Amino acid sequence: MKKKLLLSTALFFAGLVQANNIHLNQPLPAVTVTDSGEVTLQDGKIGHKPWYSQELKGKVRVLQHIAGRVSAQKMNNDLMVLLGKEKLNPKNYQTTTIINGDDEMFGTGFLIERAVNNGKKDHPGTQVVMDNKGVVKKAWDLKPEDSLIVVLDKAGKVRFVNEGKLTQAQIKEVLDLTQKLQ
Repeated sequence: MKKKLLLSTALFFAGLVQANNIHLNQPLPAVTVTDSGEVTLQDGKIGHKPWYSQELKGKVRVLQHIAGRVSAQKMNNDLMVLLGKEKLNPKNYQTTTIINGDDEMFGTGFLIERAVNNGKKDHPGTQVVMDNKGVVKKAWDLKPEDSLIVVLDKAGKVRFVNEGKLTQAQIKEVLDLTQKLQ
């Protein structure tokens, strides 16, 4: 009986540690977002096009996947602010933010869309993806109402992954790794 309880407890906590299916030194699991998709800015006008995770090559990236909730956006905002202050070469680096519009507070979709569109106009070099059906969350097996941070190298391979709020040490690790990989 004790062995079964111990095994069950160990399996439970192992699942909490790595709930997603994203692995170091591997590309992200393939996924395509067609409902809304990548937010584009052409001649001052916002548009959308399909987004493919397989195209995340050629630049170092910090990818953030967040639920369409203020709490998820705030979770790792410190990192995003610090990245904005870094001297990162846009030829070698890009931030990618994926917003899960399927995981939002009821009635806030129009506010999220407006914030995303304004953010794209303010930061045209940032890649923003609006995922209205939550296909990325499902494909990557992510937790609801949460934030994911991934660092990708130029080959599109995962060099850092964390679901949830980053510690100060993890923020430093992401910043250092991003500079190193450029």
